[in-house]
Amino acid sequence: MTPPAERKNSTDANVAVTPLTRQTANRIADHIAGSSLAVGTRLVERSLAELLKVSRSPIRQALRLLEGEGIVASAARGGYTVALTGDEIPKTTAHGPVQDTLEDTYLRIAADRLDGGLPDRVTENALARRYELQPGQLTHLLRRMAVEGWIDRLPGYGWAFQPMLTTMAAYQDSYRFRLTIEPAAILEPGFVLDRSALENARAQQQRLVDGDIWSIGNAQLYDLNSRFHEVIMACSHNSVFIDALHRVDRLRRLIEYRRSLKRDRAVIRCTEHVQIADLLLAGRRSQAADALRKHLATVSEEKTERLEPPHGETMA
Repeated sequence: MTPPAERKNSTDANVAVTPLTRQTANRIADHIAGSSLAVGTRLVERSLAELLKVSRSPIRQALRLLEGEGIVASAARGGYTVALTGDEIPKTTAHGPVQDTLEDTYLRIAADRLDGGLPDRVTENALARRYELQPGQLTHLLRRMAVEGWIDRLPGYGWAFQPMLTTMAAYQDSYRFRLTIEPAAILEPGFVLDRSALENARAQQQRLVDGDIWSIGNAQLYDLNSRFHEVIMACSHNSVFIDALHRVDRLRRLIEYRRSLKRDRAVIRCTEHVQIADLLLAGRRSQAADALRKHLATVSEEKTERLEPPHGETMA
């Protein structure tokens, strides 16, 4: 099944990955594999809730998480259908060490691409040999990269990596651009607060501050943080601004993995996210714009103060 070329910037960025969400996602994946459900089979929330003896809320969050992992897909009329089945489902969710190994491989591929170690076009066989991947693991990683927007399937055969920021100069430019458009977006005449979306994004950031930041994966933390900024941008209803930020977030993804803040610093920046959300929820747009400008300026300084990141550092 070919991953769509254009989808949301990582579906699981919208999911609060609590232990219950992760456990429920594991059980749904096990159900799909154990029941030999065919690709395209519709997954009904109510039936899954009854089967797993949980409420529909964790089922809904787990399905969104599994969509981000390429195991289920959004259905045309709402809901979800099976996207991977049987042996195609990577055994990553139920077993921590395997999940960690695949995450390491994902980051290796990102680093190799950023370093010029991978060509613009690759084949599945070449990737499987280079990274010693089983078919199900490779499928999982390719789906994930496609969902995140940095690789696309070519017509007929092979895959093509998409353009990404690769230099520090371009990376610094991206922050100067964001400093220009993001605070301005809050002050747009057409700005209308999506209270539900912002409250959800704020809750995700608060959970990070409360401790999730120490256990969440690097790539997923990046998705949650970029999602917070995109939620605010969407409230501007300025289609040019919205599209511009989305494109910049896609372009900077790989280089961000190398410009990570230490987690104790990241907690402070997530706390600032919560404070910005509180200002917006209180209707204090001007103060929120100022706070966002200061936040972006500080993050930019912290991430660009070193010419080269320490070995092995990754972006959250």
